[in-house]
Amino acid sequence: MNQFENKVAVITGAASGIGRALAMRCAEEQMKVVLADVEVAALQRVEQELQSAGATVLAVVTDVSKEKDNQKLAQKTLDSFGAVHLLFNNAGVGAGSTIWQSTLADWQWVMNVNLWGAIHATQIFVPMMLKQGTECHIVNTASLAGLESGPGNSIYRVSKHALVSLSETLYHELKMIQSKIGVSVLCPGFVQTRICDAHRNRPAEYSKPGDIVDPSPMTTAIDQFIRSGVEQGISPKEVADHTFLAIKSNRFYILPDPSYKETVRQRMEDILNQHNPTFVIPSHI
Repeated sequence: MNQFENKVAVITGAASGIGRALAMRCAEEQMKVVLADVEVAALQRVEQELQSAGATVLAVVTDVSKEKDNQKLAQKTLDSFGAVHLLFNNAGVGAGSTIWQSTLADWQWVMNVNLWGAIHATQIFVPMMLKQGTECHIVNTASLAGLESGPGNSIYRVSKHALVSLSETLYHELKMIQSKIGVSVLCPGFVQTRICDAHRNRPAEYSKPGDIVDPSPMTTAIDQFIRSGVEQGISPKEVADHTFLAIKSNRFYILPDPSYKETVRQRMEDILNQHNPTFVIPSHI
């Protein structure tokens, strides 16, 4: 897919970070932009930014973890623009401690947003795209955490590995039926976003009394490492630029920061050589 003008893009998690950068890039490509996010005030700010720049924009408050919200998003997109050509399943959150210390509420929230959000959108938007019969593309925002192995950020890692597998399977299934829908999985390393403050959008239903676990020294150290990495990370705009290059060339794997490729290579070698998992710390962090 390399023609974007007057096409329709739907972006979840569009109110900040990578989602906002993708929305800005879509507007630059003269696309009609549908913004979806649960953070209302931030969503409205991005909508106003794009409108001020002359873009055609629709903002829909959306909790991607809920099937009905995804259905509403799809219907409003169709009602407003009649089609969808580019879908960014970008919404994501992080929470919890180690695998055994993270609460059920932690697991439910992260998996429902990071994995089920993409599942819901895929089940709703892919049939629409197939019915259109036009060239389309889906980009699922996973993470380098979905390609490597390591400690910490456990639920997030599990969700991103699952999202990579979902994306790969979707790619093969759509190719088998010779559809016109391309698929990519976006796996950035550290990016300057607010992912470390995702709790600001955590619903009350996933914050039951007694669910908070005091962080262990290991969890605290890993959290500090992640926050430091995010502060030194690449910009969301760089991620958006790499993503559009990949869409234009119909490339599946998108790794915006080449400095992390060694961590992926090490995991692949461990698997092929049947070695125990190696934790590789990027040299530039």
